Amino acid sequence: MKVKELRKQAELNGRALKPESLMMSYGFNPEWSENAIKCPIFQTSTFVFSKAEEGKAFFELAYGLRQADPGEEMGLIYSRLNNPSLEILEDRLTLWDGAEDAAAFASGMAAISTSLLALLKPGDVVLHAEPVYGGTDFFLKNVLPRFGITAESFSPTLPADELLARAEALGERLAVLYVETPANPTNHLVDLDACVAAARRAGSAERPCRVVVDNTFLGPVFQHPLKHGADLIIYSATKFLGGHSDLIAGAALGSKALMKEVRAMRTFMGTMCDPNTGWMLMRSLETLKLRMERAAHSAQIIADWLREHPQVTRTYYLGHLEHDAAQQDIYRRQCLSPGSMISFDIRGGEAEAFAFLNSLQLIKLAVSLGGTESLAEHPATMTHSDIEPATQREMGISSSMVRLSIGVEDPQDLMADLAQAFASVEIPAEAQYDAMI
Repeated sequence: MKVKELRKQAELNGRALKPESLMMSYGFNPEWSENAIKCPIFQTSTFVFSKAEEGKAFFELAYGLRQADPGEEMGLIYSRLNNPSLEILEDRLTLWDGAEDAAAFASGMAAISTSLLALLKPGDVVLHAEPVYGGTDFFLKNVLPRFGITAESFSPTLPADELLARAEALGERLAVLYVETPANPTNHLVDLDACVAAARRAGSAERPCRVVVDNTFLGPVFQHPLKHGADLIIYSATKFLGGHSDLIAGAALGSKALMKEVRAMRTFMGTMCDPNTGWMLMRSLETLKLRMERAAHSAQIIADWLREHPQVTRTYYLGHLEHDAAQQDIYRRQCLSPGSMISFDIRGGEAEAFAFLNSLQLIKLAVSLGGTESLAEHPATMTHSDIEPATQREMGISSSMVRLSIGVEDPQDLMADLAQAFASVEIPAEAQYDAMI
């Protein structure tokens, strides 16, 4: 659909409509498909050209053989390049973050790996915050080095001036500054403004340093990195965007110029999302804000309850930052809600954490997050198990940590389940003494 037509769809009597309103129809005209109120699934591998000259023109644009003429758009060719189901989905994804363009992928890791490979070359350095999701950590430290790309890490609590110094020391070798904020599973916040300042200082017009942000934990409703100067946003769309634990997908968003590079890499790596998954994501986007707000409301109640529980030694939750002025300042500047992710340390260690997890009934023992159902897992031995134990401890991931993803169930019911799981755990004698003093 032409940009002018999309802009018209996004307004009503001169009023800009909110994303939650536009999720129902943006980018689709019922007249295109027998007046169906919902966009159909375009389950096809290839598309018919009206004439050979049209096919030639489309491929010239697809492979960058020439610039598009004013008002010219690349037509449909082949579903590895473009598909109506994905194009409409991608148009809708741009609305939440105010992005110029978006691309849908087969998974969150497909979005991460494809985007980074599009932006990096041998000799480049990626400077990344720690911790990040275990799969991302492995890709940065074990896969990229095979291509001559170095990954260096920094703590999310590193002062802005020290981050700037790290970036300046790397200079134009620094091609990507990669952050996941809030961090998985510690909920540590990374200062996006400081990251952007460091990236701009290290890069140049000829060799820019791009700030890439994994926004899965809070986005796209509660945090908008592009507004802080980030260049690219990454999502595991499996999580809140999909939100029903029934699909695997990813997304990347940014400027048209940057997304052109990412899309080109996606085309040749074949990491695009399939039409059926794209359709399911469009279904889920209609209730995204409702689900995220409900889950966040419940998480606040549960996190406050956990903080006072005698078998919890610490909570890692964005609504509990009173003890850390620096983290609280970042939260106020870049977050709109604490979200629905809670981690906590249970009194004891792995044995106590496992006993607690094994006793849950309503909350399911499974990895992933952002679904309608509440989930619990043990980061040290599950999602982050490929990270060395010593490094885990440096990151703040202990054997006693449990991560919760709060869903849309009744919060009182969830607390009842948590309470009975705590009751089943036998606290070690030394931990009982610690609790008493």
